[in-house]
Amino acid sequence: MSLKIAIQGIESSFHDMAVKKLFPNKDVALVMCNSFEKVTESINDFSADYGVLALENTTVGSILPNYNLIDSNDLEIIDEVFLNIQMYIMALDSETIHDIGELHSHPVALLQCKNYLRKFPPHVKIIEGKDTASEAKRIKENNLRGIAAIAGKQVAEKYGLKILESRIQNNKENQTRFVLIGKKVSIPSHQVDKATLKFKLDHRVGSLSNVLQLFSTFDISLTKIQSLPIIGEPWQYSFFVDVVFKDYALFQEVTKVLKKAVLELKVIGVYKQNMENTPSQIINNLVNEK
Repeated sequence: MSLKIAIQGIESSFHDMAVKKLFPNKDVALVMCNSFEKVTESINDFSADYGVLALENTTVGSILPNYNLIDSNDLEIIDEVFLNIQMYIMALDSETIHDIGELHSHPVALLQCKNYLRKFPPHVKIIEGKDTASEAKRIKENNLRGIAAIAGKQVAEKYGLKILESRIQNNKENQTRFVLIGKKVSIPSHQVDKATLKFKLDHRVGSLSNVLQLFSTFDISLTKIQSLPIIGEPWQYSFFVDVVFKDYALFQEVTKVLKKAVLELKVIGVYKQNMENTPSQIINNLVNEK
């Protein structure tokens, strides 16, 4: 039986591309959702085994609501993958760039192309849509003239649209980090070297620096830190951090010490760092268990 993977978007979307990177040549079925919230709901109601969420982009930064979605739904990060994101403007074969009166795409995609979009005259409407691929598909299916979508090149190929402008994103080395999420799974300790943690601090002077020093003392590298407001507690923040470690047993000992140094601590995931985008043994374990 194939694994069911929930994504935000449809076939040929960037989330679909991330699934293909995570599960190359594996039998998986997409559960296509129209929002990030639906992805986590699909895991919780068992209509999907796992989900894939975009978590951060080199142009627009972290996608903050997705951190909260993973945390509030008691899901964990199981694996990660990085995609180089190139954006294209696409429309019907009959159109030129001068015919376009509306540009549609996902809000995050539009932010990645903000500099280019400023070049359009004021009468051209920039409209936020459900996702990149869905907007392109809608143009084709409804024969929408004067309307273009911003999406990946693979979307134009999938739905038979003409590319009007290429690589319009602000950053030519534009990358997005996607994470595989799900309920807690058992992963052998020798297969992991990265973790995502969430902690809450008190207001003592030096609380954050003490935590960061703890990581440094035990040779645990901090690769990312992100603060998020705590809902219902004005001006209070939780911190999400990514750390890389060499010794899993030592990492476990550090988390025990960390629990005593913070008000709250939660492990959001322990997994394998994957900057090289190579299929991990973790994925093979998930497929074999299914």
